[in-house]
Amino acid sequence: MQGANQGQAGSLDGHELSIAIVRARFNDDITRKLAEACLAELATLGVAERHIELVTVPGALEVPVALKALADSEDFDALIALGCIIRGETYHFELVANESGAGVTRVSLDHQIPIANAILTVENEAQAWARAEDKGRDAARVAVEMANLLDALP
Repeated sequence: MQGANQGQAGSLDGHELSIAIVRARFNDDITRKLAEACLAELATLGVAERHIELVTVPGALEVPVALKALADSEDFDALIALGCIIRGETYHFELVANESGAGVTRVSLDHQIPIANAILTVENEAQAWARAEDKGRDAARVAVEMANLLDALP
């Protein structure tokens, strides 16, 4: 029955949705830009400001635990993870990138809640700035689309 839920799949109507965002403060200027773009796009998609919760955490490794607490509340249709990990000279980049990504995925699967993962993993600050606005907007669209898709699935 491919296409049976086609009407809801891909819907970017956020009027009935509640969404929470977890933003890492590490690389604060970049993650603020991600959040600004994300919030602006959520508004464009019809998500009411009163139905958006923004939580900040110290860094990308703390994002999954905040996401889990929000998922546990069952108050949200979708979650968004925002952060920025810039490669340094040590293995720390890989550790933070891999573990934060795995944590986000685990929360999503364990709670069956869509999480738009916009934790940037980049080589340098210039790459982060080049991606921040687009990825913030993309995260909003992914969250709304996936919330509507999961709502439409049996």
